Amino acid sequence: MVLVFFGAGFEEVEALTPVDVLRRAGIDVKMVGVDGDSIEGGHGIRIEMNQKIDAIGVLEDVEMIILPGGVPGIDNLMKSEKLKGLVAEALDKNIYVAAICAAPTVLEAWGLIKGRQITVYPSHASSIVTAHLLDEDVVVDGNLITGRGVGVATAFSLELVKQLKGADVANNLGRKMVVPE
Repeated sequence: MVLVFFGAGFEEVEALTPVDVLRRAGIDVKMVGVDGDSIEGGHGIRIEMNQKIDAIGVLEDVEMIILPGGVPGIDNLMKSEKLKGLVAEALDKNIYVAAICAAPTVLEAWGLIKGRQITVYPSHASSIVTAHLLDEDVVVDGNLITGRGVGVATAFSLELVKQLKGADVANNLGRKMVVPE
């Protein structure tokens, strides 16, 4: 199972593209609200969550956690001590953690990515001080996957499929979706 965490003001494309692409690959994805069970994105699109963060105990059967970007979405994610604990647990247990756009700054602020290789939305690069910042669209460093921003949401999502289901599944899905190579 994959958990995508939504904070009020999330970037809709960065949150919903992974949900859609992973579900197309047959992966069970749950949308989890840190601010309630119906959350509005940064562009006024309201999404009904599958569950609230308070309903999550330990990360049993969880293969990946995803943090979308967006401001103030990332600020609302960062306020959640429960989410911080879940992400730390995931990284410690070698469960995938994926963050796109400005969301890697949340991981940085929580002190969870020291020495890791990442990418981040360019205007947030100065917030990264302990990780190694790469000038790439998508970066995979073990169980940490980061994406640069909204323009690479599909490539980011297909990389998530690749990590969970393999390159063949990701490549076939990309062809079906008519993603340029």
